[in-house]
Amino acid sequence: MTIYALIPILLVLIMIVAFSILWPLAIGAAYSPSSLRVVRKMLDMAEVDSEDLVYDLGSGDGRIVIEAARRYNAWGVGVEADPLRVLWSKVNILKLGLRQQVKIIWGNLFHQNLSHATVVILFLWGRTNEKLKYKLQDELEPGSRVVSYVWKFEGWNPIKIDEKERIYLYIIGESDKPNGQ
Repeated sequence: MTIYALIPILLVLIMIVAFSILWPLAIGAAYSPSSLRVVRKMLDMAEVDSEDLVYDLGSGDGRIVIEAARRYNAWGVGVEADPLRVLWSKVNILKLGLRQQVKIIWGNLFHQNLSHATVVILFLWGRTNEKLKYKLQDELEPGSRVVSYVWKFEGWNPIKIDEKERIYLYIIGESDKPNGQ
């Protein structure tokens, strides 16, 4: 095999890597994994239990929905735009025997139906949270919990805050009311 025969293969690999980096950035966040300690704090703050369906928007390697299933016996759905991270997550879920409890969806988080979620966790950018805010209000039932890591929702009042870790818990129907109501 000559070096020229490898060029198409290299070009395809470069395109896959570029897509994996640029597509998530275009949708609203870059891959930045949260530590297991922070993941547990987010799940604890939301008081996740076995009755919950936890959605992680921008699920990366799936660690949040995997931890929700393993530690809290909750159901989990991750939504991720990067096909390589989706594949990685699915292999990890299969390896851990969580296929019946955890699902990863490859796609745009803005195109997913969130109405069945009882908890939504996200570590996105501030401007992405702002675009997502109305979708959360429209689709989630009152009482559903939204946990945001690092970024607040403008105009929403967090029910709980971990200042040190910058974790914010919102409850639909309470946090999203205008001030004074």
